[in-house]
Amino acid sequence: MIRDIHIQVLVLGSGPAGYSAAFRSADLGLSTILVEKYNQLGGVCLNVGCIPSKFLLHIAKVIKESQEISKQGVVFSDPKIDFNLIKKNKDKIINTLSNGLKSLSKMRKVDIINGIGTFIDSKTVLVKNNKENIHIHFQDVIIATGSKPITLPNIPNDSNYIWNSTQALSLNTIPKKLLIIGSGIIGLEMATFYSAIGSKVDVIDRCDQVLPFLDQDIIKIFLKEIKNNFNILLGTNIDNIFVKDNQVFVTLSNKINKEKKIYDAILIAVGRIPNIKELSLDKIGVIVDKNNFIIVDDQFKTNIPNIYAIGDVIGQPMLAHKGIHQGHIVSEVISGYKHYFDPIAIPSVAYTDPEIAWVGIHENEAIKRNINYEVATFPWNASGRAIVSNCSNGITKLIINKDNRKVIGGILVGRQAGELLSEITLAIEMGCDIEDISLTIHPHPTLCESIGLTAQILQGTVTDLMNLKI
Repeated sequence: MIRDIHIQVLVLGSGPAGYSAAFRSADLGLSTILVEKYNQLGGVCLNVGCIPSKFLLHIAKVIKESQEISKQGVVFSDPKIDFNLIKKNKDKIINTLSNGLKSLSKMRKVDIINGIGTFIDSKTVLVKNNKENIHIHFQDVIIATGSKPITLPNIPNDSNYIWNSTQALSLNTIPKKLLIIGSGIIGLEMATFYSAIGSKVDVIDRCDQVLPFLDQDIIKIFLKEIKNNFNILLGTNIDNIFVKDNQVFVTLSNKINKEKKIYDAILIAVGRIPNIKELSLDKIGVIVDKNNFIIVDDQFKTNIPNIYAIGDVIGQPMLAHKGIHQGHIVSEVISGYKHYFDPIAIPSVAYTDPEIAWVGIHENEAIKRNINYEVATFPWNASGRAIVSNCSNGITKLIINKDNRKVIGGILVGRQAGELLSEITLAIEMGCDIEDISLTIHPHPTLCESIGLTAQILQGTVTDLMNLKI
């Protein structure tokens, strides 16, 4: 027997985009149901992505700092890794945050239904779980089912020794030798953690540069800092992989030669694809692009008027904070507001060690777009706070449009770079010119002061370095 429910707004998926849309819809007075495939709310970000990875990266950071502080006269013994306790604490954090979402749902009277949602028609979704089948009849639906890791062909993906990012964060074992395929953000973050806890890590990529969309000067600083932590093999392909006797045998090749290596595990981190297979979108005619991302307009409307989509399912960049913002906008659109998604800049962070954080237009992009730009960098070895904090290897870089002096981009490499980025993001979003930042008094001594000093370089008013504009 099928139970029928009638609702104003149905949200499919409880990740950052989904729960934000559900909560905002409820706050706007719309009756709302949130359908989630898994028992825990929060999606990939909370359960097997952003949150657990940042917990592990925090551990990696503390281990590294405990080793480096010996140069300042404080010597610790080598850390002892209690893997089971780390895993237990990781799971505790996830449960705490997920239960927080359940509480917020209850307070907002957002009903949660666990199960897999499949479209019957443009007004009805069938939800199946172990207990029952439910027909949910809605006025509007928001698809926020997220993404999943890409699998590679001709690789034994079902082996316990071949991981995706979810399995890497499960902490079932510490491999002595780990190969990571893919030098994107996920690959580099996992290399940071596993190398810190004792694994010997190789990262390979077919590309000739890690994070190829970033400027070369930034990448050079990053590579210099991590060269003693893990190996990066660029321009490298995998010719063969097979599992035997609890080990993974790999043949790698580049333009010069081939090499056979043995690893205890392999992590595939070559990107993610939209999670739409179970939705049966073809049944109702929702249009997707060649990569299966759902096509939407700037109000997140699909080609069917009452069906909306947000988050990872609509394309790059796949970022939780972008999805959260989209969740707010789409709920307001459904409520009748004439709101649109039109951010000037969306910030990104690689939580490696050192961190890399960027927003807006990069220098290489400015060149491609024929923008008349000016750039300045402030080295952290001229920052008192960076020196006393043992992170003087960083750099702050700002890019401005030379014609109107407005800030169009920024990038930081160094400790807590992600925490410093919001000032630059706000400057771009508000249309600040570089004088606005240079005349803003920044606290001293701080790392964020480097942003003000970089602005002063562009203005020709800097005194902490030689003023090259005199």
